[in-house]
Amino acid sequence: MFVKDVVVQNQVGLHARPATFFIQKANEFKASIWVEKEERRVNAKSLLGVLSLGIVGNTAIRIIADGADEEAAVEALVKLVESGFAE
Repeated sequence: MFVKDVVVQNQVGLHARPATFFIQKANEFKASIWVEKEERRVNAKSLLGVLSLGIVGNTAIRIIADGADEEAAVEALVKLVESGFAE
C-alpha cells in the first residue's frame, strides 16, 4: 500500500472536468486507488464517488493505492493534482 497527501491547488477543486481527468488517470493503473477527504474514502476510479467528496480548492486529500503499480499510480495522481489540472 502506498499513500500520499496532497493539497488541491486549483480554485474550484475537483468539479466535473478536473474530476474526469483524475478518474481517467486513475484508470490507467491496475492498482486499487482511493481518495480520502477527512474520514470519507471513495474509489478514485468512480466519478460519482470523487464528486461526492465535494473537494474544493485548498483542500488536503489523501491518495491511497494498493496493487502492482501502486507507487506509480499515486505519484501520477499527485502530479496531476499539483498541476492544478491545467486550469
